[in-house]
Amino acid sequence: MHESLRLGLYAIPAFLLLMAVEFLSYRREKEPKADRAGVSARDTATSLSIYAIGQLSNPLNHFIQLPVVVIAAACAPHTLSSSDWRVWAAALVLADLAYYAQHRMGHRIRLLWAGHSVHHSSRHFNLSTAVRLPWLIPGSFLTAVADIPLALIGIPAWMIFLAHSIVLLFQYPLHTERIDRLPRPIEFVFNTPSHHRVHHGANNLYLDKNYGGILIVWDRLFGSYAEETEPVRYGLTTNIDTHNPVKANYHEFTGMLRDIRHARTWRGRAGYLFGPPGWHEPVAAAGPRRTPAPTAEAALPAPGSGPADGYDGAAPTDRENKEAAPV
Repeated sequence: MHESLRLGLYAIPAFLLLMAVEFLSYRREKEPKADRAGVSARDTATSLSIYAIGQLSNPLNHFIQLPVVVIAAACAPHTLSSSDWRVWAAALVLADLAYYAQHRMGHRIRLLWAGHSVHHSSRHFNLSTAVRLPWLIPGSFLTAVADIPLALIGIPAWMIFLAHSIVLLFQYPLHTERIDRLPRPIEFVFNTPSHHRVHHGANNLYLDKNYGGILIVWDRLFGSYAEETEPVRYGLTTNIDTHNPVKANYHEFTGMLRDIRHARTWRGRAGYLFGPPGWHEPVAAAGPRRTPAPTAEAALPAPGSGPADGYDGAAPTDRENKEAAPV
């Protein structure tokens, strides 16, 4: 744990330097491309403020996850040697697979999405977006479950956390529009800026795609891969339009609590907590409703109404059309 925190601190100067270089490259561009979101000074300031404040809560997030991994490591029949390079290789690959599982959970379980959504709330995609990270992750103990198999096979707990730090650091330079496609073999195996642009897209085609950290092969294997084939629209399906770091962090969390409070059944409350974003309590759960029998005139559709309009009268919620996208 200590090594992973120290690695993150050492990376901060490099983060800031690369961010400044990217920002200046956009400012010096004479003819910006229309299909790029570019940079915004105000949006960048929001991302940096979210990151700075988040450094205060990071130790608490680690404290929640630490016991799960440490207890699992204590139950392992043996501990693998950290002096063996094969253990390091296995730790990195398996941590990357665990990250894929955790990342997918973060998009498909609303309790976890309530924390992760801040990372997707920017309508820009640049290196500052990479540090737009949640302060406190509700249900972070759930994601730690993905690390239990690594601990049980004997990988030391500290090595698991360090491997996760490496996975996260790898993704920092992926948050950019300045790099187009890389050579095909690299695009096939590794996560790249092109793949990660897709992940941040709010286009229906791109929702819930490309969860990989270092390797994109997990997405190819588990059916969550999508190619960058159309211009990416960044942000949420329903954008929050705020630069307030507090609102950006907790808008989805407050919406989740509101839905839970208004739920009519325990099944509905559990669905709003552990179901995917956009899940709704079935209308039938509210109990039978008595309606008058329709007349002959009422049975006829009104002009201009019906499925052909493509609107059923329900107001969309944040990322609701995720339900229409295959996972």
